[in-house]
Amino acid sequence: MAVRTKVEAIDRDIAVILSDTLSPAAQSKALAAFAGETIDAATRANRQVLGRDAPRTIYVDGRKGAPLASVKPDGVIVAEFDVVSDALAWIGEQIELHSPKASPDPNPDVVYKRSHELFADGIAVPIGEPVPSAEEYIFINTLPYARKIETGSSSQAPDGVFQAVATLGRRRFSKVARIAFSYRAAVSGAIVKGRAGNKSSGRYPAIVVKLR
Repeated sequence: MAVRTKVEAIDRDIAVILSDTLSPAAQSKALAAFAGETIDAATRANRQVLGRDAPRTIYVDGRKGAPLASVKPDGVIVAEFDVVSDALAWIGEQIELHSPKASPDPNPDVVYKRSHELFADGIAVPIGEPVPSAEEYIFINTLPYARKIETGSSSQAPDGVFQAVATLGRRRFSKVARIAFSYRAAVSGAIVKGRAGNKSSGRYPAIVVKLR
């Protein structure tokens, strides 16, 4: 669940020039300096989005945590920033905060704000377990009255819940993820696709999150 910042050997035209003017050691030094500046810029950008530094892991020529200065002249430096976990946690918190406090269901054990689910690539993520890496994450609530709440039937959520949070999330995390309000079908811990998933009666409000 990481956003990658990848720095390879400097542009080929520049590399040709450097190869004639710099020693291999000097080329490595130049690449390391460029990578350091690029990673620092990505760190600042992520901090602006999240409000804090995102956890990061740096690989130098495939070696985790190796010094930038150890990069080969034609090497590759990759920095992975775990901003998706923060984005998902924030969206989950906002969905709960925007949820109506009172449940329209007569059964006291069925509470809308406790019935939100998260799916990673179509499979439900059990509460309390780490969120796995995936290409697509979906927040959904499949209670029968979830659609009515989304259309503003609740005075406590006149703008709906999922659509409102999707708009907020899109503004906050537009640089790291594509966030959209949609409708999805979910049965027995999995997102349903195809003809069955397209039946309007079985589709519920959802927020879809994809990495950029």
